[in-house]
Amino acid sequence: MGTHVHHHSDKGQKGLLISTLLNFFITIVQIIGGLLSNSLALLSDALHNLGDTIAIFLAYLANRFGNKAANESKTFGYKRIEIIAALFNAVSLIVISIFLFVEAGKRFANPEEIKGGLMLIVAISGLLANLISVFILNPHKAKNLNIKAAYLHLLGDTLSSFAVILGGIAIILWDIYWIDPLITIAIGVYLIIHTLKILKHSINILMQASPENIDIQRIAKQIKTVDNRIENVHHIHAWTLDDMRCFIECHIKLQENITVSETEKISQSIENNLKESIENLHLTIQFEHNLTHPDNLIHQENTE
Repeated sequence: MGTHVHHHSDKGQKGLLISTLLNFFITIVQIIGGLLSNSLALLSDALHNLGDTIAIFLAYLANRFGNKAANESKTFGYKRIEIIAALFNAVSLIVISIFLFVEAGKRFANPEEIKGGLMLIVAISGLLANLISVFILNPHKAKNLNIKAAYLHLLGDTLSSFAVILGGIAIILWDIYWIDPLITIAIGVYLIIHTLKILKHSINILMQASPENIDIQRIAKQIKTVDNRIENVHHIHAWTLDDMRCFIECHIKLQENITVSETEKISQSIENNLKESIENLHLTIQFEHNLTHPDNLIHQENTE
């Protein structure tokens, strides 16, 4: 199993590196083409691609560092760096989109002539490069939030290139120059809607929020049913280290003063029970007997 995961990670890294090089190349082409054709949509797509090039390269670096082994100073390893990169990617997309809105507003107020033919040629080249990158990363996006963020960058690029192509055709046929800033705004709205989900998910992981599929009350009840010697379950913490591994720790008060070997059996039964509904679970249990501290389900720190 470990070999398979490592092999999959290597493929994801290679895909991110190839996508970085493709995006950097197409960014240069689009900047030159946008300046020569006077197309804001093309320049916006180029700026978007430049941001994506940096973001995808960061995703590549994060994916590499994320696989480094844990050590005494980083006992959880380096997986959180992938979440930080995903957060940066999401924020950068939102900032870029807002900038595009401002520039589009200026272009609406002062329409300018655009060379639709050149705009169309450059947009088609951008579409082809983005389609290749999307195809490369598609198999890996569901298994890694960081790669998913990069994938969404590229998907947005693909759709925006397609929109710019339609705009170039409209400008060639009917001289509809206002369609250029309109496409720019449409690209920005699409990106913000899809990026907010990754932004929320990344923040929740960094805040060590309980995973969305974890119901603390249900977990506590489920643990109590495992063994009739369990009096109550309290001080539960549930969080994710990255977008894959779920950690749960809790205190369990026992009705009887049993041996350590007996608590190990209960612990194993609880873990087997929870793993039926929670994938990649890491469980830590502290057993107690005759202790008098509060038995709140969620531990409240005393800051006085």
